[in-house]
Amino acid sequence: MGVSSGKGRRNDRLVVLGGGAPSRGPGRVWLVGAGPGDPELLTIKALKALQAAEVVVHDGLVSDEILDLAPASARRISVAKRKSRHSYSQDEINRMLVAFALDGLNVVRLKGGDPFIFGRGGEELEACREADVDCHIVPGVTAALAASASAGAPLTHRGSAQAVTFVTGHAAKGGEPDLDWESLAKANQTVVIYMGLSMAAPIAARLMAAGRAGSTPALLVENASRAAERRLTTTLAGLAEAAANLNGPALLIVGEAMALAREGEGRTEVETLIREARA
Repeated sequence: MGVSSGKGRRNDRLVVLGGGAPSRGPGRVWLVGAGPGDPELLTIKALKALQAAEVVVHDGLVSDEILDLAPASARRISVAKRKSRHSYSQDEINRMLVAFALDGLNVVRLKGGDPFIFGRGGEELEACREADVDCHIVPGVTAALAASASAGAPLTHRGSAQAVTFVTGHAAKGGEPDLDWESLAKANQTVVIYMGLSMAAPIAARLMAAGRAGSTPALLVENASRAAERRLTTTLAGLAEAAANLNGPALLIVGEAMALAREGEGRTEVETLIREARA
């Protein structure tokens, strides 16, 4: 798979570049966490990696504000995954990253949140290692941290949350996730559910059946850290009803510490004033 200055074309659902150009030697792959959406939550290392990119392979949830931080000359390839509608399979993405790097390009795989928190970064890292491609990981602010911060509800809190657990809200092949419900139902801990909006009803039912009180505070956050952020406070018993008011992407957070959460939409007035002053 060679590299040329010509435009790519699709072949067998992969991006194929014109052959014949000499290789510049192996490039590198950077698995970069883009954070939850707010460009100001990017790490300095993530920004530097993005600014040095020649190819940016990005998720659909990465904002244009963040993508625009890459060089204008960098090639952008969207591999957006929305529920069951995938533009590329994970295997195709893995092969794409390896192929670009072997053609001598500096590749940034830009992921929403953190690459290693339900981002399948581990699979991409393994693919690079198997192909002997140099791969670097740049962590990002995962959505749970942004949602917790904006709502003013700590994920751990003395007296009400001695542990926090991140889980996925759906199984690999769809349907209800196979989780240790009895462990998650224990009191005085916070359970953060990623990608669980459509499964809110069965998740809540499972937790309550396992012994978690229906009165346990719960928080739902849609578009965490973005201008369109929405926060809803409820209880575990009311989780499904509250989830019906959101369209996603959203996090479900259950735990006693969520009693400190505040509802709201978008950024606070203070945050807006700061941004306007910086503009």
